[in-house]
Amino acid sequence: MKSWKKQWSMLLTIVMITVLTACGSTNEAGGEEESNKELTIGQISWAENIAVTNMWKVILEDKGYEVELENLNMGSTMAALKSGDLDASLEIWLPVQDANYLESYQDTVNFSDATWYDNAKVGLVVPEYLDEVNSIEDLNEHKEMFEGNIVGFDPGAGTMEVTEQLIQDYDLDYVLQSSSEPAMLAEIGEAVKNEEPIVAPLWSPHWIFSKYDLKFLEDPKKTYGGVEKIHHATRQGFADDHPEVSEWLKNWKMNDQQIGELINVVENSEEPIDGAREWVEENEELIGEWVK
Repeated sequence: MKSWKKQWSMLLTIVMITVLTACGSTNEAGGEEESNKELTIGQISWAENIAVTNMWKVILEDKGYEVELENLNMGSTMAALKSGDLDASLEIWLPVQDANYLESYQDTVNFSDATWYDNAKVGLVVPEYLDEVNSIEDLNEHKEMFEGNIVGFDPGAGTMEVTEQLIQDYDLDYVLQSSSEPAMLAEIGEAVKNEEPIVAPLWSPHWIFSKYDLKFLEDPKKTYGGVEKIHHATRQGFADDHPEVSEWLKNWKMNDQQIGELINVVENSEEPIDGAREWVEENEELIGEWVK
């Protein structure tokens, strides 16, 4: 009888040790899982990029992730994805605008085949009131009107590099001025206000088309390409480390109205994150299709 009690006591001890060990393992795993929920996403100072990065910050933080947005230009973004300092970049324009980055980093960065916006457009724009300028081929004839300047934005942006190529393709006697997107948009606004001429590289989707009457110049040589599609890119190993988020990003789709409303709400909020949160709360059904 005593032998049986002794054996039973030993068995209980073994069971307790096993349970405590399992709890310890669970806590350790939980700690690892928690640390694995930290994400860093690149943000570029473009209206639509600010809108979607803040949108995803809200969505992911609602799912228990800690998300940091890192402000970088396009070149630094790609280098940081290659080094693993960034987890993701949400805006890669293909097949033309960011083709140089695809070529340079395709072996060291994961460019997703999935697209979140399928109807993007890039080109040179002028105000609608410039009736005599409708094609890129018209620009040299009206060089004095524009003082030989194309007002640009961030140096290193894919569209800026394509615009440099466009100047060569059309043999334009123009200089492409680098600045920033906000500075370029301010110049466009000032020019339109005073009904003055201005030409600049722009893209759709963008809120500026709802504020000013602008037109894309015809591009007979198709230097800017046709319809562009917007993809995302991630560091190598991201899908293994965050399979759930990787799948969500692949499910992500937006149409003209949805991205337009998001950009508008974010642009008109005191803080981008507040506008993004408002839009997310009003579009739970759509977001549910992405994070299912």
